[in-house]
Amino acid sequence: MLVAGEQGLVVEFGNAIDPAVNARVHRLARALAARGLEGVIETVPTYRSLLVLFDPLALPRERLASEVEGLLAFPAGEEASGAGGNTVELPVLYGGEFGPDLAFVARHNGLSAEEVIAIHSSCDYLVYMLGFTPGFPYLGGMSSRLAAPRLSSPRGKVPSGSVGIAGSQTGVYPVESPGGWQLIGRTPLRLFDLEADRPFLLAPGDVVRFRPVAEEEYWAYLQVEEFREFERRGR
Repeated sequence: MLVAGEQGLVVEFGNAIDPAVNARVHRLARALAARGLEGVIETVPTYRSLLVLFDPLALPRERLASEVEGLLAFPAGEEASGAGGNTVELPVLYGGEFGPDLAFVARHNGLSAEEVIAIHSSCDYLVYMLGFTPGFPYLGGMSSRLAAPRLSSPRGKVPSGSVGIAGSQTGVYPVESPGGWQLIGRTPLRLFDLEADRPFLLAPGDVVRFRPVAEEEYWAYLQVEEFREFERRGR
């Protein structure tokens, strides 16, 4: 355990991006939530560690550390990757204006565009953590056959819903933002909506599956999303 300022405690579980390590991170987060300790403000999971933010006036650091040690000593049981999370399917329209870098990723890896789509949509991806922008999921599990470098010059605006690849990772931009990942497609689903009852579509520990869709289906999903937003604003 490490000190992170006056109100932070970091619990580290390893030094690798590993589903089993990440599962221990989320298990401790869930155990702390279930414990309901007064003074715990928030827990922030990462790939391999958990940041616990707390109020030292309500919960002294020594007591928090003791509680954490007690929870860690409790038998872990089965720690399968993604345990406790939901499985979320994201429809994706690959290529064209929605995935302008699909051809590059294919050429870079000696594949056809169709093979890139097939490989990318054939895996289950674990949401290790959220960050960068609100709700941006850092996903693990992408095939090394699709690895590609970041753009040499980042784009000033990446549309929300864009699905990208950077190195050996893949992710989805929840909001329009600058970005340097290779864009291969776009999902019509909203990953972040501040006005929604549940602002984030994904949570750490969830599993994501990408499903290729045709343009007609993409626009149908988008209309549903826009209708939901219209209904919320009309309340």
